[in-house]
Amino acid sequence: MKKILLLFLLCCLGAYANTPSENIVSHLSSLNEKQRNTLYEFEVLKRNGCKTDQFWQENKNQFSELDAKTRDELAQQIFENSSVVYKPQKNSAVQIWMQTQLLTNWMFYLSAFIAICAVIALFKKYWSLLIGFLLKRLEPVLRYLFSPLLLTCELLIVGIACVFYAVSIEDFVVRTVIIHLGLFLLWSQSTALFTKEYWVKKYIFEIESNFWGKEPWETIKTICLPAVLVTLALWSVLYKVPADIFYNYEIVISGIASIYALPFWRNLEKYIYPILFPFKNEGYRARSINSLGACTVIAIVLTVVLILQWNTAFYNVIAAFISLEIFSFLILSSKVNCKYNLRNYYYLQFIAVLFLVLVFLYSYEMHSNELIWFSLIGSCLFVILKYLEIFAFFSSWKRGNSWAWKLLGLAALLWVLGKGILYFSKLLFVI
Repeated sequence: MKKILLLFLLCCLGAYANTPSENIVSHLSSLNEKQRNTLYEFEVLKRNGCKTDQFWQENKNQFSELDAKTRDELAQQIFENSSVVYKPQKNSAVQIWMQTQLLTNWMFYLSAFIAICAVIALFKKYWSLLIGFLLKRLEPVLRYLFSPLLLTCELLIVGIACVFYAVSIEDFVVRTVIIHLGLFLLWSQSTALFTKEYWVKKYIFEIESNFWGKEPWETIKTICLPAVLVTLALWSVLYKVPADIFYNYEIVISGIASIYALPFWRNLEKYIYPILFPFKNEGYRARSINSLGACTVIAIVLTVVLILQWNTAFYNVIAAFISLEIFSFLILSSKVNCKYNLRNYYYLQFIAVLFLVLVFLYSYEMHSNELIWFSLIGSCLFVILKYLEIFAFFSSWKRGNSWAWKLLGLAALLWVLGKGILYFSKLLFVI
């Protein structure tokens, strides 16, 4: 019985120790909203390792005779237990800290991208030398282990392991680099296995030749199957690391590649691309442009289908589709692709402008800052390209003595575009 009473007493004492004192409760009830926000901001800075002395000196006049211990306990209780809708004030310490976090996040994104490019470049540059060294110096022991076929299988397993295990890495840069290295190995080594060509230059040649080839199975195993594997890998990464939203763009690219690599699209292209090139061409136009036109039409149809679902789960995928379509229209609307029939050129300008306007209206209706920026940047690039093409109708940009005037006109155009964006932003948004 004594043991039970002792245990009960200890539980009561523990519960009492975890509750705030009556003094703290009374202080909390007497604080106004501004004081609560100040203490909340103080605790945020303290928990993120920032110096709080200067911040407290600037704001302690809001509190009358509040000692450091009571202040710390009040801030802790507000941070942990209060439901505070907090909005940092302009030029406040927390706002500066949040902006610093945003800046460093973008620096991490940039460093990850540069590291990815560097690793792939080094992989391409030194891989042949490494294989040659291993086969030449360690031939007696490793002839079988590092044969082209077995080495390709080993690298494929390494790529799968990189994708599978890298999602658990907390550091963003390291995680991104390892995942993309795994994706590259997954694509390249699966292509090597399917084509039975184990050197980069050889299976890239197979990709280029089989895309327009007449053997459907060769096209599927050379282009479609590796793209499907990469798409599945990206889907698993996106499922496990949804915070890295840029994988939505990559999965759209690989998904489009896996779908459009199916051979029957080569036969359907002649019925699809005339939607963007309706007037018969009197001269030669690259078949790749026709393929890009057909692929753009398919992408637009898929985008419309996703939009009509009205599901927020597809938001990032829709944004990825739209960004690729804007880029495609910038290429397709170029005068070089319609130099033998200007009616197609004028028609594409109308379609491109209509598409950009619809994207902007959709992004404004959905309150999507990301899509608004895509439409604004795409529109500015479109206007600049059309400005440069105006002179192509009459003379070369570099020829003659008027290039300085053309350059001055380009500067004026950029200034007008900047002023226009600022003007319309004031009309559309509350600043």
